[in-house]
Amino acid sequence: MISSLQEECEAIGWYEQRMSLEQDEQARAIMENAQQEEFKHFAMSLEFLSRHNEKWRTALQNVLFKDGDIVELGEEAEEKVDEV
Repeated sequence: MISSLQEECEAIGWYEQRMSLEQDEQARAIMENAQQEEFKHFAMSLEFLSRHNEKWRTALQNVLFKDGDIVELGEEAEEKVDEV
């Protein structure tokens, strides 16, 4: 599943690069639509990993969707992951 997560990230990045260069609005809209699918697949893979691995879940719960400094949240999350 980690490989799938990586592949989804790469696909999102490829679409981002292609869209930034595409001059045709309709072609760009098609690529944006396809990229949305990759975002969904990325989220599903991430959710799978968080449901099946306590360390993933702990790290994600302590960093994602939180206000504050991301680096500080990451450092705090790392401490909590070490406790798992």
